[in-house]
Amino acid sequence: MSFVVKFEILDPPQLAQGAAKYIAAAARDAVAARGRFVIALSGGRSPWQMLRDLAGEDVPWKNVHIVQVDERVAPAGSPDRNLTHLNDSLLSQVPLPSDHIHPMPVESADLDDAAAHYTKTLEQIAGVPPVLDLVHLGLGPDGHTASLVPTDPVLDVMNVDVATTGVYQGRRRMTLTYPILDRARCILWLVMGSDKHEPLEKLRRADTSIPAGRVRQDRAIAFADHAAANG
Repeated sequence: MSFVVKFEILDPPQLAQGAAKYIAAAARDAVAARGRFVIALSGGRSPWQMLRDLAGEDVPWKNVHIVQVDERVAPAGSPDRNLTHLNDSLLSQVPLPSDHIHPMPVESADLDDAAAHYTKTLEQIAGVPPVLDLVHLGLGPDGHTASLVPTDPVLDVMNVDVATTGVYQGRRRMTLTYPILDRARCILWLVMGSDKHEPLEKLRRADTSIPAGRVRQDRAIAFADHAAANG
């Protein structure tokens, strides 16, 4: 299966701007239709400029809820935390109500209980089962997305929406699982860099040999730079 919505290939500045404008338009549409916009954001370096651009877009922030796709188990404020960079790039720049920011509770002593609690949070803001309006995903050189990483048992978790992983690149993670990703009204992929070319080609073929290839594609849009698209 290939992407049936749209596939945008742009230079990095236009890529970030295009993705930000797409998210802003989706937010306005969701608020007009349902009164709120629930977006799940991923970590990594690639989205930083997109998030800075999003801060300058026309977004009905008082009706926006931000949740996390995944998070590293690390102390508050750590540079390893996705939330740290999300704060720097977006949250500190926009008039978003503080109770509309929903960080993953990775500082909990009981991570499995914390994952279950986060599921309850998602249900409170996005229904039962929770349906997210837009999920932003990245793509790793090894084909991982969110913290759904090759060989980790989390890949087979289908009975809960939030789960924990083993150690990957030095940290355990908390992550959304395939069921909630596949229920999302839209998936937005942001893919940058020549090291993403091979996994991007597999993603376009819905190649299930990589974790990203298992994500539902019929509600997806991908923004990729020329380096990722052409190698």
